[in-house]
Amino acid sequence: MTETHARPGRRRRRILRITLLLVAVLILGAAGAGWWTYSHLNGNIDSVDLDQAIGDNRPAKVAANAQNILVLGSDSRAGANGDLDHGSVSGARSDTAMLVHIPEGRARATAVSIPRDTLITRPECKDRDGKSVPSAKRVMFNSVYALAGPACVVNTVEQMSGVRVDHFVEVDFAGFKGLVDALGGVTVTLDKPMSGAKGGLKLDAGTHRLNGTDSLKFVRTRYGYGDGSDLGRIGLQQQFMLAMLAEIKKQDALGNPARLYKLADAGTKSLTTDSDLASLTALSDFAQSMKGVDPETMETIMLPVAYDKVDPNRVVVAEPQATQLWDALRKDEKVPASAKESPAKG
Repeated sequence: MTETHARPGRRRRRILRITLLLVAVLILGAAGAGWWTYSHLNGNIDSVDLDQAIGDNRPAKVAANAQNILVLGSDSRAGANGDLDHGSVSGARSDTAMLVHIPEGRARATAVSIPRDTLITRPECKDRDGKSVPSAKRVMFNSVYALAGPACVVNTVEQMSGVRVDHFVEVDFAGFKGLVDALGGVTVTLDKPMSGAKGGLKLDAGTHRLNGTDSLKFVRTRYGYGDGSDLGRIGLQQQFMLAMLAEIKKQDALGNPARLYKLADAGTKSLTTDSDLASLTALSDFAQSMKGVDPETMETIMLPVAYDKVDPNRVVVAEPQATQLWDALRKDEKVPASAKESPAKG
């Protein structure tokens, strides 16, 4: 009789042990999956230590609580990028370069696009292998990346502007396409048709929802819209950037774990940052700190340039407008209207 009464107790204890074991397995499994996800995304990110690569030859930080981020779009044809653009260009160049200034308070931002055909003075740099690259005058801005890599681009921007670059973010063709597709597309509006010249995108005037592949064609369109110049293309790139930021805000992508994972997985696959941003935690914290920036109040400016007198196919930095622009960003002040007037308009 004692044995009969003991069986239910043993059965309950056995069920309890099995339940606890299953719970432990589920907890460990979830932790393992979480760790795998974190490690996977972290492992996607390449980084560069700017202080080590550039050294002490950097401008001082003037506005302590403002942030300056150099955003680079690389036109590399390596790997998956080759399927997205079949050009015969060797190596990679900075197809897009924007210095994004975020003032103290993080409620607005200013994005300054640097035309890729601008003739500049390249400072002495170290290339990707740590070898010294001598200074040179009258070189195209987008050639700096091809010759010496992103750290030299940061150094060049700092020397030409006097603005301390806090962070840099570089994304290539495949990463850009992946980000747009992870959002389910981005909506843009054209006030005139895009002709599709030289293999570009063909669109009627009006509103369009673009997938990743078409978005890439949109921001790289040159001959099929406006005056066909690189300066004209900058306007399309700035328009698309604002549309993409508006889409992220509309979807609350930074506050939705599922969407955030899709964005992170797509974006980090082709992402290079400075070493301070080179982790999922650092990127997430930085993104959260930027949530207050409203795309509708974001100012987009092209670095004022003039057509070069020797080579009219190139441009040079226009003065005194450029100095006024850089001074305003460095001091975290409002950019005066006179600093936005570019003799070469595109």
